[in-house]
Amino acid sequence: MPEAASAPAASRAVIGDSEFDRDTAVVRRAPGVYDIDLSAGWTIISAVNGGYLLAVLGRALADALPHGDPFTISAHYLTASQPGPAVIRTDTVRTGRTLSTGQASLFQYDDEGHEVERIRVLASYGDLDALPDDVRTTARPPVIPPMDQCFGPEDGPAPVSGSSAIADRLMLKLDPSTLGWALGAPSGKGEMRSWFGLADGRDADPLSLLLAVDALPPTAFEIGLKGWVPTVELTVHVRARPAPGPLRVSITTRNLAGGFLEEDAEVWDSADRLVAQSRQLARARLS
Repeated sequence: MPEAASAPAASRAVIGDSEFDRDTAVVRRAPGVYDIDLSAGWTIISAVNGGYLLAVLGRALADALPHGDPFTISAHYLTASQPGPAVIRTDTVRTGRTLSTGQASLFQYDDEGHEVERIRVLASYGDLDALPDDVRTTARPPVIPPMDQCFGPEDGPAPVSGSSAIADRLMLKLDPSTLGWALGAPSGKGEMRSWFGLADGRDADPLSLLLAVDALPPTAFEIGLKGWVPTVELTVHVRARPAPGPLRVSITTRNLAGGFLEEDAEVWDSADRLVAQSRQLARARLS
C-alpha cells in the first residue's frame, strides 16, 4: 500500500457534492441535448483543460446512455474551448446488455455568432461493478516517493505564463526525479509522475479519471520543450472503479517526431489497481 497523506474526513468533499461535480454538471434541454457553462476554474493559459472537457462530455453521455460508467472514450479536440456557455449534443449509436455506445459533440459560438464544434467523442459505457474480479497483469504501480517528499505547483514557478487556475483545484505532488524542467535541467526522458487528487478532497470516480489522465504538466517539459502542448486526440480506458484515497499517475513519451508526440498514461489507485489508461497525440511547439 502506498504512503500518502489525506485530508481530514470532516473537511473532504464527497462524490456528487464537490466543485468538480458542480463544474461538470450538465442541464438536459431536450433528449440528447445538454447545456453547460464551462468554468474558468479549469483553464491553463486561456484554454479549458482537455481532461475537464472530457469529463463534461462523459457526464452528458452517462445521462444519455442506459449504462453509467465510461469504459472507453476517444476524443478529437477540434478547436480550443473557452470558459462560458456551451451546448452538448449526444447520439446513441447502439445499446446492448453489457455495453452501450454513443457519440457527443460540444459546441460554442465564435465572435461572429457562428456555431463552432470544439470537441467530438465516441464512447462505450457499461457497469464497472459488474466486471469479474479476475486480473492477470504484468503492469506494476509507478514508484513515487512519499507525498511529503514530492512537490506541487505551490512549491515553484508556474510552468507556463498566463492563467493556471486548474492548479488551484488539484492536489498534485510531483516526483522530484521528473522535475528537472522546473530547475532548468530537463532529464530528456519524457516522464512525469505524480500523486493526484482533487484539492477539496473528493475521492476519485470514473468521471474524474478522465480528468486525471490529462492534468499533469506535459512530458514535453522533461524533453526540453517550453510552452503548452495542445491535445489533438485522447483515448481513455477506464478499467475499474477507484478505491478511496489519492491516485498515482505516470505519463511517458517515447517519440517526438514531425512536431507531434504521444503521451501514455497509467492511473493507479490506493489499492494498487490500474484503474485507467490513456494515450494521446499532442502537438509540440518546437520554437
